[in-house]
Amino acid sequence: MPALTAPDGTELAYDVLGDGAPLIVLPGGPMQDPAYLGDLGGLSAHHRLIKPHLRGTGRSATPRDPATYRCDRLVPDVEALRTHLGLDRVDLLAHSAGTNLALRYAEHHPDRIRKLALITPSPMAPGITITPDLRRETALLRQDEPWFPTAFAALEAITSGNATPDTFQAIAPFRYGHWDAATQAHQAAEATQRNNEAAAVYASEGAFTPDTTRAALADFHQPVLLLAGEFDLNSPPPSVAALAELLPTPRFTIQPAASHFPWLDAPADFVSTTTAFLTP
Repeated sequence: MPALTAPDGTELAYDVLGDGAPLIVLPGGPMQDPAYLGDLGGLSAHHRLIKPHLRGTGRSATPRDPATYRCDRLVPDVEALRTHLGLDRVDLLAHSAGTNLALRYAEHHPDRIRKLALITPSPMAPGITITPDLRRETALLRQDEPWFPTAFAALEAITSGNATPDTFQAIAPFRYGHWDAATQAHQAAEATQRNNEAAAVYASEGAFTPDTTRAALADFHQPVLLLAGEFDLNSPPPSVAALAELLPTPRFTIQPAASHFPWLDAPADFVSTTTAFLTP
């Protein structure tokens, strides 16, 4: 099992899957075992996927200092992985909450990135807010789905501050472009894949400095793909478009009928979009 040692001595594991040019893939969650990414809908047939287990998740060790779970303090781990792999510059793909780590890495090490792909990105690092109204508007695109009444009632409870564990479970169908046995199993596996203690620290005070990040992104001239899912409540297309506007050379695209995991919703479309972007 491949591994490396972080600057603070924490042992970090990573997976390697597929052939071709290396592509570092940062998982979301936050702080989730990268197993949920699978082979990214078959992307491993085109790229060698290098999927780090962030500290305290999957096979990586628990750090001595839990404060190092904070997003900005994970940046040295990504840089240590690049150095360990012997890569002068990297192609970097990040999903969901992991995109905040990718943006903070780009802020600190812009010259070490060749291309950056942000998949259904969380826009917390640059301080973009997703309003409850935007989430409701996006949810209403699914109103003809059989599960919609129960899921929408749960969403209303969450946005009004009346959330319970059951309501968060009830909105799960919104996270997928289709709600079937495969996506239900994918959702159920999350309970064993996420480090909740680490997740609570990930976005804690000091993790993000939006003004600094925005200034860095304005000067980041490497190509950036921003892929939104048409139905994604977590990262609605308008919020992803707002993130794209902060970058000099964005390639913003919306995958139709997809939600938060576009490689599950339409694998061929996802692979086609990402490989077209990453190809030299």
